[in-house]
Amino acid sequence: MHENLARAQMSARLGEAQQLRQGHLLARSRRLSRKAELAAQQARLALARAL
Repeated sequence: MHENLARAQMSARLGEAQQLRQGHLLARSRRLSRKAELAAQQARLALARAL
């Protein structure tokens, strides 16, 4: 009985950890894409000024 309970708790913890990791990765990728968009915008402005 205790073994099943321990297994259930362990899988729940693993699921939580996985969700946290996915959330963290999602936030990081959003941040990186925002930086990339800003860089592209700056590059367009610089190109427009050069022409």
